[in-house]
Amino acid sequence: MTPKVLGPTVDDQTRCVHYRTDLDVVALRFACCGEYYPCHLCHVESADHPSRPWPADGRDDKAVLCGVCWTELTVTEYLGAVDCPHCHAAFNPRCALHYPLYFEGA
Repeated sequence: MTPKVLGPTVDDQTRCVHYRTDLDVVALRFACCGEYYPCHLCHVESADHPSRPWPADGRDDKAVLCGVCWTELTVTEYLGAVDCPHCHAAFNPRCALHYPLYFEGA
């Protein structure tokens, strides 16, 4: 089953109204609700609760979605990657600036 990505997406590769460059092709699953959103701002605007980052002890959980091939990655796979390990779509390196919003201890 293909995961559903919530929030104001602008295309079928999970880009959103906030981040929509060629490299913005991931969605993140939030620990607070288990739902995928393209970014933290999408969660703020669309969810009815505050966000909570993925717990540090959940690094082996699938919590990142490649918007190109729709493969779910573990937190560890994503944090160590510059591109999708399955389809090799490049990820935005500037997303690392927001890791603390998505992943505890990052």
